[in-house]
Amino acid sequence: MATPDLTTKQTAGDDHGCERTISALHPDIIRAHILARLDGPSLASAASASSQLHALSVDESLWQDICTSMWPSVADPRLQQLIVSNFPSGHRSFFSDSFPTIDEVPPRVFNNNLSRPSGLISAVDIFYQGKLVLSKIEETEALSEWFLCSPFLVELIDPKDPIPTDIRRAAVPGDDDGAWLKHLEENVTLSWILIDPNLKRAANVSSRRPVSVNRHWLTGEIQLRFSTVMTGAREVVQCGLVVTCGGDTDKERGKMHVREVGLHVEDMEGRHLKGSESLVILGNAIEGGGRRKVRKSREGKERYEEYLGLRRESRERKLSREKALDLVCIVTGLSIFIFFWSFILFR
Repeated sequence: MATPDLTTKQTAGDDHGCERTISALHPDIIRAHILARLDGPSLASAASASSQLHALSVDESLWQDICTSMWPSVADPRLQQLIVSNFPSGHRSFFSDSFPTIDEVPPRVFNNNLSRPSGLISAVDIFYQGKLVLSKIEETEALSEWFLCSPFLVELIDPKDPIPTDIRRAAVPGDDDGAWLKHLEENVTLSWILIDPNLKRAANVSSRRPVSVNRHWLTGEIQLRFSTVMTGAREVVQCGLVVTCGGDTDKERGKMHVREVGLHVEDMEGRHLKGSESLVILGNAIEGGGRRKVRKSREGKERYEEYLGLRRESRERKLSREKALDLVCIVTGLSIFIFFWSFILFR
């Protein structure tokens, strides 16, 4: 949304005409009829236009309305209380942390000595064609030994209790499965905001749009993958977010249903990292190590494909090393065998 013109022209009753600034307007008019109509980036821009606009633009209720309209999950009373009481500037600080999504976490900012979060709060919103499909808050306790030593996974839905949606296969005419998957890739968006209550910071770790949409060959379920590439202690890792939808249609209503929504962190070999490792990586992202950027529609997918390319190269290097090691072992074994028989024959 564009920032409105901050000056007005007055000509009625004035032969010469004059220009007056926005400061001539009553503050309540500015707030209710101008600032309240702006989105987050536009409101932040307006705050830098003048000292008066800055004073009006930091109003907590303005930023609360922006956050809850963009991320409905933030309207949860527990999260509202946390944002107001813990974040330095309330919802304005929360918006600054969570918008835009993290573009990447480069190696130079990784801090392996960062203390692990004692817990994380996930604020998750899924949209289809701009309409809300799922909105949920999930608290994850991260102190138990079981959590720290097990593969890290945050699950929002019990597969036995799927959530119905208004997504219909009929949205794409015909039986072209590729066109249907492409339609979902272009029309489903996901926001996954991770919040560290102790650090009083947040980060949106979703790529917003899916980086891949595939149908499971056996179950027929559709998996939408979202991804953000990050840097671990030793290598590049992926924060993967997977939304699984059960089947194409419900026989009675013709609607899809969401069966699983989960977040994990995996390394270059596709191995899910343990809770202790994942918390340090996610803690770096939340602390501010990741660059925030408004992504273009295909940018997240292109970065994910680059990551897959790096993973293939890593596997090829590992396979090459293993082949070289096997060859060394074979040559060493043959040498020992020949030496042994030469020793026996020429004794």
